[in-house]
Amino acid sequence: MELQNKRNIAKNIFLDILCFTLGGILYGISVSVFSEPNQIAPGGVTGISIILNSLIHTPVGTMALILNAPLIIWAIVELGYKLVVKTIFAIILTSISIDVIAMFIPPYQGDQMLVAIFAGVTEGAGLALIFRGGTTGGTDTAARLLGRRFPHFSMGRLMMFIDLCVVVISAIVFKSVESAMYAVIVIFVATRLIDAVLYGTDIGTGKMLFIMSQKSQEISQAIISQMSRGVTILKSKGAYTGKEGDVLLCAVRKYEVYRLTQLIKEIDIDAFIIIGDAGQINGEGFKENGKEEKTLKDIIKNRKRKE
Repeated sequence: MELQNKRNIAKNIFLDILCFTLGGILYGISVSVFSEPNQIAPGGVTGISIILNSLIHTPVGTMALILNAPLIIWAIVELGYKLVVKTIFAIILTSISIDVIAMFIPPYQGDQMLVAIFAGVTEGAGLALIFRGGTTGGTDTAARLLGRRFPHFSMGRLMMFIDLCVVVISAIVFKSVESAMYAVIVIFVATRLIDAVLYGTDIGTGKMLFIMSQKSQEISQAIISQMSRGVTILKSKGAYTGKEGDVLLCAVRKYEVYRLTQLIKEIDIDAFIIIGDAGQINGEGFKENGKEEKTLKDIIKNRKRKE
């Protein structure tokens, strides 16, 4: 069993490195071949780096790495080193890819609509590969960290707000409204492709996970404490083994799936996880009768006040 666990860990590390490498190359192509030469800043740290490149001619990849450094330190302090080590690796790899590819592949400066579409496709494909094992820092990490300070804002809204600010600034710096409009197209195409690759084309408002593990109690406590999500414990019995156990049921937002699966694997690498679409989620922690969503921490605080 121990040997099998080591093999599984080695396999996962190899797949992560492979996905990060391919994803980094595609992301580098998106930035160096399409976005940066055509003054399109599609949000995030990379978008800020493209704007700075236009103003002071700093390398986009190098500047992205520098801008991500404070976020990495903040993430280590808030989340711990183990939860961000893959993110650090992905940030370094994508930053290097952007600058290296800029030296070897000539930029495309043809039809702007084609530029926006292919920038979105290559960015979405690259990020989807990276998101299978980590993140690229930037907007995602900033939104997640801000979400811990301001839990009443959803991560999706925080990411959208940050990206929107970068796009608006790019329109001012590049003195072109069209540049900002093309950036919105890049963001839209990339986001749709990421969702299609990671979650399939039939996308609902959330995801529903069934988790089977010998360490169900530890996993449920980790989900509640670290993700502020509720867990339902269902009693089960294996048809083949006849053994009784627990199945954990947890509903999350789409952007939380990666973090949740990583959290589960850190506790039990052999955990069996089923992920399905949840077309609509109503109730505590999500939309409730048209009201804004609340985190589990908010719900607990409100209940204590009532008591």
